[in-house]
Amino acid sequence: MALRLRTDMPELKGATEWINGEIDQESLDGKPVLIHFWSVSCGLCKASMPDVLKIRDDYREKGLQVIGIHMPRSEKDTNIDLVKETIEKHEMTHPQAVDNKHAIVDAFENEFVPAFFLYDEEGKLRHRSAGEKALSMMKKPLERVLGTID
Repeated sequence: MALRLRTDMPELKGATEWINGEIDQESLDGKPVLIHFWSVSCGLCKASMPDVLKIRDDYREKGLQVIGIHMPRSEKDTNIDLVKETIEKHEMTHPQAVDNKHAIVDAFENEFVPAFFLYDEEGKLRHRSAGEKALSMMKKPLERVLGTID
């Protein structure tokens, strides 16, 4: 069952490893947050990376925090060197949790990659989407959360 809208953000605990800095949950207080689930074996995830980076960069000044969660879909996906290579290749300089035990995945009740969970500055889930059209479906909710539209 997917998380319900307006529920609190689950804790980001249980990652196998953090890359580009570990996130302290309290550091997110008062900030909008976009959680991005992806996997090294997901072609659609890789294809959407430039769009994720554009959102990260375009909305940084509005306070948006982007956090990647690598969600392995097979044993091969748990190869930390491959994950690090992919992060570097796609210039994902924002914090990345490697979730080889699916602790964060389970906390978010997520089954899909790519998947996006958008939280407002109060830490409430405002939008979630997954798959090919996930980012385009998130555009208006993101603008609402960031106060760029009514």
